[in-house]
Formats: sequence, structure tokens, C-alpha cells
Amino acid sequence: MDQAQVLANRIIADVKVRLMQESLPRIEKCLSVLPEAAIWQRPNTHSNSIGNLLLHLNGNVRQYILSGLGRQPDSRQRSVEFSTQYGASAQELLTMLWKTMDEVHQVLDRLHVKDLLEVRPVQCYELDGVSILIHVTEHFSYHTGQIVFYTKALQDMDMGFYADVDLEQKGGK
Repeated sequence: MDQAQVLANRIIADVKVRLMQESLPRIEKCLSVLPEAAIWQRPNTHSNSIGNLLLHLNGNVRQYILSGLGRQPDSRQRSVEFSTQYGASAQELLTMLWKTMDEVHQVLDRLHVKDLLEVRPVQCYELDGVSILIHVTEHFSYHTGQIVFYTKALQDMDMGFYADVDLEQKGGK
């Protein structure tokens, strides 16, 4: 395997870790400690509920990875992600997001270096595959952080994400 494909595989593997092994479990933990009514609660008129953020993350990932990289039809209705004021339960939202991530995993497993270099239309942009993966990863992480912050504010609790990790250790293992 040439070095370009090795690098492509490394990038793809790291995207999977960030989305599916870090962010989604954190969101899942937040939803597990929140009362159901908090899912669609907005802190103020200029903020989104956790439910809105989950719809938004699902829409973004579907548009950028499944449509952009996976060539599936783009049926995203972005404005609905934010205008929805109540609806699916926490479990239904999680199930939707995990289902999307299963599809994302399949698309990512099929990518080659040429797919990461090819420029394609996504939303109102022209992006190569690397840009798509970076966008989705940082966007997903950003909104995960909002969900975590809001959960901590509502529940006044440490989420314990790093409870088993010595963050003072230098130089790795």
C-alpha cells in the first residue's frame, strides 16, 4: 500500500474514533442523565435545544458524508433541524444518530485516497474529501461540547469523561 493510502486510512480511522468512540458516547451519557423534558428545552430564544442539536448533527453528517462522500441523494432540510420545538424522545434521537453513524462507517470504509482528493459539491460549497472529514469532525465535536456544557449546567455534575485517565501524565504511555 502506498504512503498516500496509508495516510488516508489513518485520517479515516481517526475520524471514526472522534465521532463514534468519543463524541457519540458523550452525547449518549448526557442524554442518560437528563430528564426527558430537558431534551427539547431551550435555554433562551437565541439558543437551540439538545434535540435541535441532535437533529442538526444528523443532518450535517448525512449531507456531508453520506451525500458528499457516499453519493447518496441530499434530502436535508436544515431549517427544520432548528425550527423543531418538540418531538422525538432522547432514545429515538440516539437511535437515529447511531443508524446514521452505521451508514457513515460503511461509506468511510470504502474511501480511497482519490476520494479524499476529489472536489465535490456539498451544501453551498465545493470541498475535497479531506475538507469534508475535517468539517464534520470539528462540527460534531463543537456541538457535542455544547450538549455537554448544557447538561453540566442543568445537572450540576461532572460527566466523568476522563475519570480513568491521568491527564497530568506527560509524553504518553
